[in-house]
Amino acid sequence: MADIRYSPQYSGRFIWEMRANQLSQLLDAKRRAGISLLDLTESNPTRSGITYPSAQLLEAIADPGWLVYEPTSAGLPRAREAVAAYYAARGYSVSPERVLLTASTSEAYSYLFKLLADPGDEVLVPRPSYPLFEFLAGLEAVQPVHYSLAYHGEWRIDFDSLGAALTPRTRAVVIVNPNNPTGSFLKRDECAQLMELCRANGLSLISDEVFSDFVSPATAKGNLVRSVVDETGVLTFSLSGLSKVAGLPQVKAGWIAVSGPPDACRDALSRLELIADTYLSVSSLVQHAMPRLLELGAAMQTAIQIRVQRNLSHLQAALAADSPARVLAAEGGWYATLEIPRNRSEEQWALELLELDNVIVQPGYFYDFEREAYLVLSLLTPEHTFAAGVARVLARVAG
Repeated sequence: MADIRYSPQYSGRFIWEMRANQLSQLLDAKRRAGISLLDLTESNPTRSGITYPSAQLLEAIADPGWLVYEPTSAGLPRAREAVAAYYAARGYSVSPERVLLTASTSEAYSYLFKLLADPGDEVLVPRPSYPLFEFLAGLEAVQPVHYSLAYHGEWRIDFDSLGAALTPRTRAVVIVNPNNPTGSFLKRDECAQLMELCRANGLSLISDEVFSDFVSPATAKGNLVRSVVDETGVLTFSLSGLSKVAGLPQVKAGWIAVSGPPDACRDALSRLELIADTYLSVSSLVQHAMPRLLELGAAMQTAIQIRVQRNLSHLQAALAADSPARVLAAEGGWYATLEIPRNRSEEQWALELLELDNVIVQPGYFYDFEREAYLVLSLLTPEHTFAAGVARVLARVAG
């Protein structure tokens, strides 16, 4: 037989550059060399020095009920009731029948893109924001189209940009509330305008609310929309989960809370249940533990809030009056955005900080900031590491 070279074919969904970028290559080299680094990007609460109630968490998964397999497409009643109670504690009335469990918010997006869009259809996603949307949409053969958030002392939706992004193939608008990494919440007037835009164009709204419990104490809460879970005018999907609510990213459980016109809700829920029944992805163990895990989440939120506020206060205090850097205002979340001089690109700043100062930061372009130069810092970083890293960053920027 002739020597025929085997060449498998792959889906056209894989359109992304698979090679490590220059920053990742330098980071790998530093780690291989055993160099001690100050990581200002740590956003995993289980690795940030936060104290967990280990014994109570282990007790929560000891419920023997999970030993019996009860396949329920939308999720076990006790778990859905726990989610409804979570909302009730925050002043929202959500019936368990409006809740559908997923293994994560990423899976929730996957379900919703399947529900709302055909291949080639479009969903509008914010910029800047978490860089996962391109992958989540692309793997469903859906096209993400950006609209802008504008900063003028506070972040707000640029509705001119949002309107210009609409096409006949637009199916949904995604908001991240509060946004990651800007920490900006939806304002009441924005919410009203957004709902009217969706209603007028027959669009659904997807609201990622995983950070909604983390509100800055300095924020004027009266103007903020913490959740759209009680909206009735358009079909709306509110997403959250244990990863942020309880600081448990390793416990894979999230949910979709559906709201809007009653007939549209019923239709959407029946279709979502069919999708969920195809996968049945949420662990029975986690579902049985969910009521207790959500209860324990309150203490975790407090610990995280203390860490975030201390680090933010330190960062603000460390900025001298004549510093060329400034922290952009945020209303919540776990991140700080540091604006720095544009005499270098963000990539050059990040590479220089890593090469010369052994500090890891994220450049703004990771989050699709529309102009330079920004660095994104995780406020979940252990306090001593954060303080030491910030000192090196500010010294480098001032030098």
